[in-house]
Amino acid sequence: MSRIGKAPISLPKGVTIDIKGSEVTVKGSKGTLTSRFNRDMSITNDDGVLTVTRPTDSRQHRAIHGLTRSLLNNMVVGVSDGFEKKLDVQGVGYRAETKGQDLVLHVGYSHPVDIKAPSAETKFQVEDRGRTIIVTGIDKQMVGEICAKIRKVRPPEPYKGKGIRYMGEYVRRKAGKAGKV
Repeated sequence: MSRIGKAPISLPKGVTIDIKGSEVTVKGSKGTLTSRFNRDMSITNDDGVLTVTRPTDSRQHRAIHGLTRSLLNNMVVGVSDGFEKKLDVQGVGYRAETKGQDLVLHVGYSHPVDIKAPSAETKFQVEDRGRTIIVTGIDKQMVGEICAKIRKVRPPEPYKGKGIRYMGEYVRRKAGKAGKV
């Protein structure tokens, strides 16, 4: 049995949900998210409590049950609180800056790297004199995808540790040349 799929989702104040068949629209103070789920899963709203039920105990229905509930919960949390991820820029001369809604990275290339904001709800913020990048948005998947795209521009290297990493990420360091003592 899926423990995640069975858990009910309570709607915070100010969040409304509209269920039309397999399409669900969640509206909150931060914005609106719409998603389409598997039509076998039934989503019900009982006085501000969402429940997801599956028709059978087949392998495929069990697999989709918890996924549907998790995605639905992420939509509710996104429109009410939002999601945030932090990135750390390390290296001499490495920095980030915002230019309008876009992000500009200066990370050792001969040119600055521009990263466009994918939607109006996704925002970039730079703190600590260009050393910390904060990505916020209502769609958890989009926030994670943009952070992975930013990190891919200059991933942390193991010798000096320079590059862009997630806040709190551990980078395993290597020793330099063996003959250099």
